[in-house]
Amino acid sequence: VGYWVGPTIACANQKGGVGKTTTVVNLAAFLAIAGERVLVIDLDPQGNATSGLGLDRSSLEVSVYDGVIDGLGLEDVTVEGPLGIGVVPSAIALAGAEVELAPLEYRERRLARLIGAIAPRYDYILVDCPPSLGLLTVNALTAADSVLVPLQCEYYALEGLTQLLGTIDLIRDHLNPPLSLKGVVLTMYDGRTNLSAEVAAEVRRHLGDAVFDTVVPRN
Repeated sequence: VGYWVGPTIACANQKGGVGKTTTVVNLAAFLAIAGERVLVIDLDPQGNATSGLGLDRSSLEVSVYDGVIDGLGLEDVTVEGPLGIGVVPSAIALAGAEVELAPLEYRERRLARLIGAIAPRYDYILVDCPPSLGLLTVNALTAADSVLVPLQCEYYALEGLTQLLGTIDLIRDHLNPPLSLKGVVLTMYDGRTNLSAEVAAEVRRHLGDAVFDTVVPRN
């Protein structure tokens, strides 16, 4: 007895330009086309998921900032995007949120509390994280059931991944024990270069089944 609560998936990688937002936007679109009820939460101050879903940040009166910092319920800051996707948009004000969150009570759990109140309405909640391991990303990881990691096939990819996996372990130990690794998706793969093949092979050697079969090519 009870109701189904869809999974909350944080798309995270502290490196910028690895395909986090592109992954979230496309995954949300395909899930919506498949008939799933999807909510996208844009936690990145750059707001690319918001604009990628066709919304003009400058014309919106509410954003995720009002929820995380001011405690407004997510139902009050959600706008409708394409394909019926719910979008909690980013705001330029998020750029200062790390500093504003620092002195607040339950600073790591503010997003988790907000998501808990609306989770039964959605089949999937996708959180687009900023390119850092600061308090906004910590909020996403504390609120999520799992983490989806886009990984660019480039030099030092594993170095950054090791740091992220260490952060995930810390979140598990102190804030969110059930947090799991949904998987790693290799992005910007260039089949013409040895480097992409070598990085892909090395990641698979280290993480095995945690790496998705699907590889996203550079084009």
